[in-house]
Amino acid sequence: MPTLQDGKQLVIDATDLAKDALHVHVGLLVFFAAALLLRWPLRSGKPWAAALVAALAGEIWDIADMALAGAVLDLAANWHDVWNTMLWPTIITALARSTRVMTRG
Repeated sequence: MPTLQDGKQLVIDATDLAKDALHVHVGLLVFFAAALLLRWPLRSGKPWAAALVAALAGEIWDIADMALAGAVLDLAANWHDVWNTMLWPTIITALARSTRVMTRG
């Protein structure tokens, strides 16, 4: 069975994107997909929470995968990935809650 690291490398190779860019894209994809599919308003915080759950689950899986492979754990890198994934969902949620930028016409 391929490891998470193998899967990540396949996506990186297929998209020619850096790992950090993939975190940004996945965070936004989960954030907007949750809002659209579940009809959650961006201001509700639920799409943000969905993105956070996905980010944390991915990092927990990453940590477990690395530990099983005997690799040295770098929790600062895992935190960096969560931060990178959650930056734009956090900004968009804050804008939706505090301004009219994210409201419909």
